[in-house]
Amino acid sequence: MLEACISGLAIDPNGVYVDLTFGGGGHSREILKYLDKGHLYGFDQDPDAASNVPENENFTFIMANFRDLKRYLKIYGVTKVDGILADLGVSSHQIDKAERGFSTRFEGKLDMRMSQSGELTAAQVLNNYSEEELHRVFGMYGEVRNAKTLAKAIVSSRTGSPFGSISDFKKLLDKYAPKGKYAKYAAQVFQAIRIEVNQEMAALEEMLDQSIDLLKTGGRLVVMSYHSLEDRMVKNMIAKGKLHGELEKDFYGNPVRPLEPVSRKAIVADASEVGENKRARSAKLRIARKN
Repeated sequence: MLEACISGLAIDPNGVYVDLTFGGGGHSREILKYLDKGHLYGFDQDPDAASNVPENENFTFIMANFRDLKRYLKIYGVTKVDGILADLGVSSHQIDKAERGFSTRFEGKLDMRMSQSGELTAAQVLNNYSEEELHRVFGMYGEVRNAKTLAKAIVSSRTGSPFGSISDFKKLLDKYAPKGKYAKYAAQVFQAIRIEVNQEMAALEEMLDQSIDLLKTGGRLVVMSYHSLEDRMVKNMIAKGKLHGELEKDFYGNPVRPLEPVSRKAIVADASEVGENKRARSAKLRIARKN
């Protein structure tokens, strides 16, 4: 949904923008087409993303997690921006590298770190987490129906032989996946582990809080998410200006919130885009304007 993302930013040619998930650089390159004297800052914690950086005087690449958004922008003297874009989840260039361990399609190590400087890996989660912790991870982050059963099976299986590779883990998953639904089941389990390894929900919460402070009045927040936990968090932040608690109201009963949704419902991909990119099937795009 590239066009919808760019349109949602309502780009001012002389404005300041942030691409929080640079990845392969597709969104950034498109934003740069609309800039004249403006500037774009691209964030990515993955060193591999640095190889995709365009040579453009209007662009600055920052190799950092977007949870440190305000701190790094301050280094460049930026305290307010006109627009922020985030395409959440794992990027295509990470999925397609077998050694990164993000996909069930390849053989490789159980890694799943978006930043290679991270200490926690997928193997450590599977081999060291307690049954209760694994149950929490699969149930909360993957919405896996038999999360408790799977957690128990993992603890039992690793006792004799720790999980060392994707193929090791897939052998166990095959036994517990619903009949005819292995692909979806494995995707849910891998998603849950990846979110835990990278502390994605905590990072997203911190980023959303900082984004409100950074946006100028009239500035745009554009966020594309791929699972219900992310989308719910983004939706709540836009609706209430916070993730927890009730919407605040003024003396007259009018809602007090820093963001105003540009569209009432999330934007989803049409059939043609889903046909070209299966990942777009689960994408939900939300756009808000700073009050």
